[in-house]
Amino acid sequence: MNIQVLLEKYFDVAFTAPNGVKKLRELILSLAMQGKLVAQDPHDVSASELLKEIEAEKERLVKEGKIKPQKLLPKISLEEIPYALPNEWLWVRMDDLCLGITSGSTPPNHIFSDREGVPFLKVYNIRSQKIDFQYKPQFISEEYHLKQKRSCLKSGDVVMNIVGPPLGKVAIIPDDFPEYNCNQAIVFFRPIIASLNKYLYSYLLSGKFLNKIDLIGTAGQDNISITKSRTILIPLPPLAEQRRIVAKIDELMARCDELEKLRGNLNQKQITVHNAALNRLLTAKDQSEFNTAWQFITQHFGELYSVKENVAELRKAILQLAVMGKLVPQDPIDRPASELLKEIEKEKQGLVKEGKFKEQKTLPEIRPEEMPYALPKEWKWVRLGQLLPDYQNGLSKRNSSEGVEKIVIRLADIKLGEVSLDDHRLIRLTDEESQRYELTTHDILITRVNGSADLIGNFTLIKRPDRLIYCDHFIRLRISQDFITSIYLCKVAKSSLLREQITSKFVTTAGQKTVNQSHIASLILPLPPLAEQHRIVAKIDRFMALCDTLEKQIDETNSKKTNLLNAVMTKF
Repeated sequence: MNIQVLLEKYFDVAFTAPNGVKKLRELILSLAMQGKLVAQDPHDVSASELLKEIEAEKERLVKEGKIKPQKLLPKISLEEIPYALPNEWLWVRMDDLCLGITSGSTPPNHIFSDREGVPFLKVYNIRSQKIDFQYKPQFISEEYHLKQKRSCLKSGDVVMNIVGPPLGKVAIIPDDFPEYNCNQAIVFFRPIIASLNKYLYSYLLSGKFLNKIDLIGTAGQDNISITKSRTILIPLPPLAEQRRIVAKIDELMARCDELEKLRGNLNQKQITVHNAALNRLLTAKDQSEFNTAWQFITQHFGELYSVKENVAELRKAILQLAVMGKLVPQDPIDRPASELLKEIEKEKQGLVKEGKFKEQKTLPEIRPEEMPYALPKEWKWVRLGQLLPDYQNGLSKRNSSEGVEKIVIRLADIKLGEVSLDDHRLIRLTDEESQRYELTTHDILITRVNGSADLIGNFTLIKRPDRLIYCDHFIRLRISQDFITSIYLCKVAKSSLLREQITSKFVTTAGQKTVNQSHIASLILPLPPLAEQHRIVAKIDRFMALCDTLEKQIDETNSKKTNLLNAVMTKF
């Protein structure tokens, strides 16, 4: 089977496999650099003759004083040659083909302008294999540019970053401006024969080069010297074949673009249809509309949940249905939430009389506009502070030689919403400190301080206390399980209903976001009957297990597609 037939088969398989189009692009460039992408033509002037022409042109330019004589390059040893080339090809070094190879320097800050002058490139302007000068544009004065003439860039120059990570971002200077300049993190290659630039660009993008870039770089550092840049090894085809290779690469890359667009449109359609279906589910006015929306999802289940984005949205929808009272049916036998609130108030008054509960500031009543939707008849909107919560900020202390060793939970010990003790830290505490900071079953740790908006205010349930204590990055919340279960509260805390409230309340100082006990007490949440809370938690757990299964199936399907893709690749 010839290469073209195999490539066509690869296109078909690449469309469905994860990263298939990316791997297809890599394959195209790899085949091109091995002389396998287009047929050789015995009538082409060989690469050795092309190299003689280039050397003759260099000598002429040196005689005319237009360039300086280049230093002799080390001969290419057999050990350096990575693979065999077609007969008329030749291994050469980058400096064999170029007029100039150098990098720039960084001017003083006062030289820069963001409006006028000569465009000054930095590594961040090399984006998606092109020069993107719309991104954070900077200019230098014409006067300073003339002082930096050696790093003057012209349209058609090939540029590559030599300071990383990552190394090897590549682009061709466009025609937008007459000249550019650059800093020392960028090296440029200007071929003596201008039409060589697209072939050099393709080679520098290929895995045949990128897989060796760490070997070219400085050991232990993310950089490549100018000297090493000049010695880069390149497979040189005849000039006519180069043009055919570049044309074929452009043709096949255009097809890859079409594939990516088609796949993106298909994925977006799945996501759009799924979001619309979930929206109908969440906004259903009655049970009939709800059933119709759910029936549509079940009928198209396989199609809708073939992408992980939809599974993630399903998880959110499950939590939203739970806090709306639509996840499980109500039972008229359940004690309503209004009775729970009366019981809470009665217990509160008793505790106040006994001096066991300090009277707190009255929480503001929940205004009608603060209620995002109507709740089932036996539910109530409440502020968390109405449910007799007991708060305690965590321990702030360095280790000492006194006391008994205890495991202290840190932010790093919260992984995927659970406490992990795989890499725990010990601290010595006195009996008084232990009594104050020791956790019990059903306690909740609320992340009080964090740099991430996604993590601040997260609720973590303590299932097995194991005599654990907690650091001052947390607020410990302890609450009577007779009124609201901790596990239900933790589920509700993951919903958009509470996450949006927490995000609106936290304070940011020096890059750190914080919430306090007052913020937590003011959170508005739906309170169902206690028995229904248990049913809701059980139903959420079953649905989340289903989501886990769906994600596992997607991974397995993608793995099969990847294996098929790899099997096709082995034929090249």
